[in-house]
Amino acid sequence: MLDTSKTVRGGNVVSEPPGNLPEPLPEPSIDELQLEALMGALADPLRLTIVRKLMLESEDYDHSCGWFGFDRPKSSLTHHFKALREAGLIRQRQYGLERRSRVRTEDINQRFPGLLDLVAHWQQD
Repeated sequence: MLDTSKTVRGGNVVSEPPGNLPEPLPEPSIDELQLEALMGALADPLRLTIVRKLMLESEDYDHSCGWFGFDRPKSSLTHHFKALREAGLIRQRQYGLERRSRVRTEDINQRFPGLLDLVAHWQQD
């Protein structure tokens, strides 16, 4: 079982990873999450696909860019992952030269209940 400790971030008590995991890269706190920033990031089809894949297909750990299997230049993917992190949709950690990502499910559900359910159940016409 993954050992977590409780800390206060942005006035909220949150679970933190055990000491052996890298700290998350800079991201907005729960109180700083803005709906227009999240929706703007999700308006891009590739970013929407990234978030949905993390939500629906990932295991209970962080995933690297290579896990997604996109045939895109690394610089393009880096740009999209950065946009998702800066909007507050994903949390990224640096493992050596590799950044791994996961959706900030608990934080987003707390701030915008139901938003991730809409994303998960979205179907392209």
